[in-house]
Amino acid sequence: MKIRIEKLQEDELQVRGIEAWPIWECEPSTFDWHYDQQEQCYILEGEVTVKTAAGDVVINPGDFVTFPKGLDCQWTVKKPVRKHYSFS
Repeated sequence: MKIRIEKLQEDELQVRGIEAWPIWECEPSTFDWHYDQQEQCYILEGEVTVKTAAGDVVINPGDFVTFPKGLDCQWTVKKPVRKHYSFS
């Protein structure tokens, strides 16, 4: 299972209504996570390394990230994170 990272233009963010999505924040920490639903998120602040069976993925501000349903991973939050998110 692969994490997908995209860079969206401002108009794409508006069309998707991302600013209306809830916000999640997290201080520097490390934790295991399992996605029982697909999550899409837009990173506003911070830096995260997500470790998966397929390798490590670094996530930064401006990244639009899709985490697939069923993914097991470990998050390492290096700089405090603030993101908009949506589960489907």
